[in-house]
Amino acid sequence: MDQPNHRSLHAVPTPRIGGLGVLAGILGGAMALLTLRGELPSPLWTLLLLLILLGGFCFVDDRRGLSAALRLPVHLVIAAVWVACSGKVGAGDTASWPMLLGLALALGWMMNLYNFMDGSNGLAGGMAVFGFGAYGVAAWLAGQPELAALAFVVAAAALAFLIFNLDPARVFLGDVGSIPLGFLAGALGLWGWQTTAWPAWFPLLVFSPFIVDATVTLLRRGLRGEKVWQAHHDHAYQRLVRSGWSHRRLAWAAYLLMAACALSALVLRFSDKHWVMASLALWGLLYAVILLVVEYRWRQAQK
Repeated sequence: MDQPNHRSLHAVPTPRIGGLGVLAGILGGAMALLTLRGELPSPLWTLLLLLILLGGFCFVDDRRGLSAALRLPVHLVIAAVWVACSGKVGAGDTASWPMLLGLALALGWMMNLYNFMDGSNGLAGGMAVFGFGAYGVAAWLAGQPELAALAFVVAAAALAFLIFNLDPARVFLGDVGSIPLGFLAGALGLWGWQTTAWPAWFPLLVFSPFIVDATVTLLRRGLRGEKVWQAHHDHAYQRLVRSGWSHRRLAWAAYLLMAACALSALVLRFSDKHWVMASLALWGLLYAVILLVVEYRWRQAQK
């Protein structure tokens, strides 16, 4: 049970076992792919093994509340194994060790930021539906049916969970769901980049509603000299709820943003680099405006 505390946005103890259902759906879908295809690319076997190990570790964390000093190294090891098994980026060029290290750190951050953003009803599940749905469409258009099928499987599992997580939520993801979903967001994003299903900016734009909020919040806390590894309630989405927005209103506003990011990424994938750069700059400006508006609303609510 997820017990409410001073940082929570919920007031009633709620089961946090939804991630077990999501993982079961993903693994069951992967086995169905094996049955239909007869064989699967070797990266998928590695991915599923790492997903099982990560899910098991996160389930123990949900049960016992492991320390950050133990959680973070395990997350980074899982990320490093996936990156090291690929050993290449982009169109198949061999990557340098600094590049591989940077990718491992980025994947580790993606795992944790997804967990940080899992604090409001319907938010993390919705991001998975839109994010992995966009992955599936892009991979299918790029002629990568296995990657597309796996992405759609993740989106479908998240959609099934979302039915029970919309406000008022009857179940939460827990770490066993949010961290593996973050891992898959980064791992499939890297896989698609390696197979040239999409450029490097594609997964960043698709999952930017989570990436921007979590990263900006971490940087701000670090600049203020706060302990960035400690739990808090300073994210933009948390401040919106704490200043008066309902979970449902936040979820639908977030879904509009997620859908816009996904659609924009799919369209820009077929655009020339000038349009891409201009559009990404426009998205950066839009996010700056959104964060400033949230900050203004938060300050007004504190008066």
